[in-house]
Amino acid sequence: MAISFQFNQIFKPSFFRVTKIKPWLNAIAQNENRIISNLSYIFMNDEDLRKINIEYLNHDTYTDIITFDTLEDFDIPTDRLSKFKIAIYKAKAIEGDIFISLERVEENAKKFNTTFENELLRVMAHGLLHLCGYKDKKKADIEMMRKKEEESLMMLL
Repeated sequence: MAISFQFNQIFKPSFFRVTKIKPWLNAIAQNENRIISNLSYIFMNDEDLRKINIEYLNHDTYTDIITFDTLEDFDIPTDRLSKFKIAIYKAKAIEGDIFISLERVEENAKKFNTTFENELLRVMAHGLLHLCGYKDKKKADIEMMRKKEEESLMMLL
């Protein structure tokens, strides 16, 4: 269970405490009956995240977060027990890279009249919830995602 945080050419916020955030992220995953296998949060500026958005998603826009599921396909063994174990692991495991623009998060915090810390934690939970299978394109999906974000934030208190 590896969770890593990288701050690419940007300063780590003073409130950011790995010893508090890692257990919280694991608790979110457990709440969804999932296991974090390998999860990376990469924090950057607006322009760098925009470049990723263009290159990988063909969207020429600024965004606060982009989530990539990196769970690799396994070579399926021939025996049934191994196939079963792999199927269970794949159903529960989370592996991903979550890219977050701290500049955009800070702007959104002002826009939504919340603290930078609260907005950053919400966005971090949002990315993890995507890896748990939650979507946010349809109205019902957005409502469920917001509910799960709020539940996640409450788990930190």
